[in-house]
Amino acid sequence: MPDQFDSRSPDDVDDVPTVACSRCDREWNLDYELDELRVGNQSMERFALDHKRHTGHFPDEVTPWVVACRQCPDGEEFLSERPARRWAETHARHTRHSVELKHTDEDDDEEPTVVSPPEQ
Repeated sequence: MPDQFDSRSPDDVDDVPTVACSRCDREWNLDYELDELRVGNQSMERFALDHKRHTGHFPDEVTPWVVACRQCPDGEEFLSERPARRWAETHARHTRHSVELKHTDEDDDEEPTVVSPPEQ
């Protein structure tokens, strides 16, 4: 007869997410991000950003939002639109430069969104 009470701790997770990277030919589970860093729901984002920082590329199936200034070399990559748009708007406001905002999943033929500096 199975035990009707599960004696495992709520912190014990059976289905830790995994991340694969075909360029590195490796797969990782996110135990470290969950147990040590305690980033919870942001574990995939944290891993993807760290992976990019250390290898120069994102893991498989991670498609960033790219913001690029049209006048200076400034730009960034984000995993969601909201911080990408915030960066573009802030850069445009402070530098008076137009910034392109595009998701890398979009068709190459599709024009990026342009965030222009506010009128004075």
